[in-house]
Amino acid sequence: MSNSFVIAAILIVQALCTVFFVSEIVNSVFGLSAAPIPWEAHEMLQVGAALGLLLGVLLGALALARTVRRHARVERQLRAVSIAFLDLLEERFADWGLTPAERDVALFAIKGLSTAEIAQLRETSEGTVKAQTAAIYRKAGVSGRSQLLSLFIEDMLAEDGPRGPAATPQSAA
Repeated sequence: MSNSFVIAAILIVQALCTVFFVSEIVNSVFGLSAAPIPWEAHEMLQVGAALGLLLGVLLGALALARTVRRHARVERQLRAVSIAFLDLLEERFADWGLTPAERDVALFAIKGLSTAEIAQLRETSEGTVKAQTAAIYRKAGVSGRSQLLSLFIEDMLAEDGPRGPAATPQSAA
């Protein structure tokens, strides 16, 4: 049974029980009369509605607990992937022989920052950042930012290890 089906069923049961109790209150407050039914049947309807609400609360709590567990699992997986990506970045940066400044620039570039934003963050000129990105691209064996990023995406998707120009260090030209 899917989680969406369970949640929909819970909401329907709770809505029906709520309508029953609200109609009871409205009838009582405004003195509206309904077709008389035996008090035993009326009591059974109230007990059934109360049990329906209780069941809705219990099933809602179970669905919430399941969602919290799933969320925690996804958070752990995301953390593991993030660590693996950072490890991959560091490994490639070392393979390419990037300087600490080039590592910073490469990381900012991969994050999608513009040359001007990188220069501002590093408190340097845009010309310096452009020269550093050119050196990074040359060392990585790529022609631009999108190719640089695609190397990491390919590596993360590869089941048998790194591939492409990122797999071997490039010699300085």
